[in-house]
Amino acid sequence: MPPYDFLPCEGEGLHQIPVGPVHAGIIEPGHFRFTASGETVVRLEERLGWVHKGVDFLMAGAEIERAAALAGRISGDSTVAYALAFARAVENALEVEAPPRARLLRALMAELERLANHFGDIGAICNDASFAIMLAHCGVLRERVLRAADTCFGHRLMRDRVVPGGVAVEPGNAALAVLSDLVEEARRMFPALVELYDTTASLQDRTVATGRLSADLARQYAAGGFVGRASGRAFDARRSPGYSPYDALSFEVPVREDGDVNGRVWIRIQEVGQSLSLVEQILAALRDGPIRSVLPAGGGEGAALVEGFRGDILAWVRIGPDGRVERSRLRDPSWFQWPLLEAVIEGNIVADFPLCNKSFNCSYSGHDL
Repeated sequence: MPPYDFLPCEGEGLHQIPVGPVHAGIIEPGHFRFTASGETVVRLEERLGWVHKGVDFLMAGAEIERAAALAGRISGDSTVAYALAFARAVENALEVEAPPRARLLRALMAELERLANHFGDIGAICNDASFAIMLAHCGVLRERVLRAADTCFGHRLMRDRVVPGGVAVEPGNAALAVLSDLVEEARRMFPALVELYDTTASLQDRTVATGRLSADLARQYAAGGFVGRASGRAFDARRSPGYSPYDALSFEVPVREDGDVNGRVWIRIQEVGQSLSLVEQILAALRDGPIRSVLPAGGGEGAALVEGFRGDILAWVRIGPDGRVERSRLRDPSWFQWPLLEAVIEGNIVADFPLCNKSFNCSYSGHDL
């Protein structure tokens, strides 16, 4: 492989700071090359691709069950969303629908995944501003969500629980009862943390007006999730084009115009409230019934768009007459968000990059298929 050519660095007083691909934390590899004038970032150039897994080639020729397992492992923090996108694409290709109870359980898992990641992100962003108490308390809430998921679905991240045709496990009403306790606990603990975030001047000094993404760039790059919604782009795949059971549930899509780190934190905060409400609605709507439909023989081609915690995940699949996957492609929302991180850091100080980076929380693995 030829050496990677970074953009030239020219100008009086400019210097370069290389970061990665190996980082200090337990995170995936990515290289960041900063060009700075003193502490001010003039340009950031990213180099990704270090965790390329060859997913497209592994899926080609695979049985549907094997391909579904691969889809759920593209980006581990979004395993439910990826599995759901792939499952719905397969179901569209084979013209089959998951049973009503299965669709509700899928949405329940998706909202638990969203809650766990938002709690983790809010704490981690504050920790990058040296406000570790938020990380500790948000970590407690994240752990509560993961333990509830394990109780209900037998896996903390709910991996391999969403499958083509429905879901792989039946949690039962006794296990689902822990989710009502989870919602109650989150509603009791989280508002105090939000107030702490919003009234800590030293923390606001680091997040407000830092890493601002313009509405024009968000629209140009079709940025989804909290990145796009914090910059005025009100897109949510659960609403448009929409899919079951969200078409029968009540929720709002929070949108802000500030586009900075603080705005992306607040979108997460507001989405936590929406997800807690959705969990309650789903629990109230659950009825007994089958949890999986039998996939018919034959082939076809289908696609699906699913809202993960980062934004919209696209899945496309072509199934041959033998019932094996001929080709498949899954697209992470980070494809549109990584280039924007280069834009928002310009003019900020080097020390604010961790805040900007974590407020985006793009997936390395989701990008490096």
